[in-house]
Amino acid sequence: MIYYFFSLNPEKHLIQVEFRLGNITENQLKVQFPAWRPGRYQLQHFAKNIKDFHAYDQDGNSISIQKYKKDGWIANTEHTQTLIIRYSYYASEINAGSSFLNADLLYINPVNLCLYVEERMNEPCELIIHNPEKKKIACGLGSLQSEDNLILKARDFHHVADSPLVMSHYLETITYHADNIPFHFHIHGNMDFDNERLIHDFRLFTENQIRIFGGFPEKDYHFILIVPQHPYYHGVEHRNSTMMVLGPDSSEPEEIYQEILGLASHELFHTWNICKIRPAELLPYDYSKENYFATCFIAEGVTTYYGDKALFDSGVFTQEQYYKELETRYKRHFEESDPASQSLLESSYDLWLDGYEKGIPNRKVSVYHKGAIAAQILDGMIRKKFNGKKSLDDVMRIMWERFGRPFKGYLYKDYQDICEEVFEGSLSAYFKKIIESNESVLHDLNGQLKEIQLYVERDAYGMVKLKSLSEQ
Repeated sequence: MIYYFFSLNPEKHLIQVEFRLGNITENQLKVQFPAWRPGRYQLQHFAKNIKDFHAYDQDGNSISIQKYKKDGWIANTEHTQTLIIRYSYYASEINAGSSFLNADLLYINPVNLCLYVEERMNEPCELIIHNPEKKKIACGLGSLQSEDNLILKARDFHHVADSPLVMSHYLETITYHADNIPFHFHIHGNMDFDNERLIHDFRLFTENQIRIFGGFPEKDYHFILIVPQHPYYHGVEHRNSTMMVLGPDSSEPEEIYQEILGLASHELFHTWNICKIRPAELLPYDYSKENYFATCFIAEGVTTYYGDKALFDSGVFTQEQYYKELETRYKRHFEESDPASQSLLESSYDLWLDGYEKGIPNRKVSVYHKGAIAAQILDGMIRKKFNGKKSLDDVMRIMWERFGRPFKGYLYKDYQDICEEVFEGSLSAYFKKIIESNESVLHDLNGQLKEIQLYVERDAYGMVKLKSLSEQ
């Protein structure tokens, strides 16, 4: 599969796409547009952004192509060796999972705007981007400038879908190394960083996460940051990159800097936990429909816990900064959804229903916030039993060795079994209450916080504050 991208009218936000597929032997061929993107478990119906959809054969002759569902077409390829489909994609929104085009910036998330043929998803792919102005590029795929085009090669469609790219004359890049792996930080937009400090801090939390798993699973990594002019905070993980959109909502440079640290650390941990350690229900991704799974509290909750913890353990965050992040997490859960009727398991399924919307009162919990609290409770239980000689790190390391490294999908019971293996005892009470029920976990959290001389206080109005035991 070959994809050509043109940006002839950037002021109209229209990316022209040409899709080519050769070696066709079928009389009819089904082509599919993605309905969602990994990292956001919600149907987004990207086909709503396309227009001027036409099909041709290798000689440029029009061929019949009919829509048979909202994002699927059947092409008549009876006398066709190469199928060519041309269309325009409207790219006017900037977030970490979108695509965008204007005079200064070409930002493509291929999973938004690339057709595919299911039976040929595992074939090598090529992306060719018209680039006569020789704009700079940030992408996890290697690129080669050939005359007026940039050429990027991918192993298969999944690799394409997992490789966002940004092209701009105004792209700046700084690089550091951890475990002999190059890590690149690309930024488009105005944000005043102390580059030496950023490299120092990024290297520290990167090395901390690599130590947990015993190595990095990719040959390089790319943090790609777009800075919009309005407040925004969003990141999406990818195979060897992360796409981040951060618009400052504060005039305090230090607060902005801490936000980018927190976002980057979280997304980097996903390189292991979801990009490689992946639920069986998501392996492989089916981009045409919902991929229901019960373990998003592991994919997102454990990652949220480790994102901030890695910053603290590596010395990037002070104790005060880390405790402030914990308090924010506790407030978001206990003040907003502690009395929710759903468990973490149920809310994992319902991400596909309304997981990214506020929803009706007291119905669901956040797999991010409550999931992180659940991970903290489990980590504390393991550490206490073994006097700090074991921790949740051991669980994640075994998950990596048994499921991530061989790229074999795991089930909820696999996670339970590994947790009990590390704990050397039953954790049925933990999973029944913390994960599978809607009971409050405040008492359980305070039981673990006591070990570090802290507790969560909830006042008569339900407001939450993290305090020292010495304040009791």
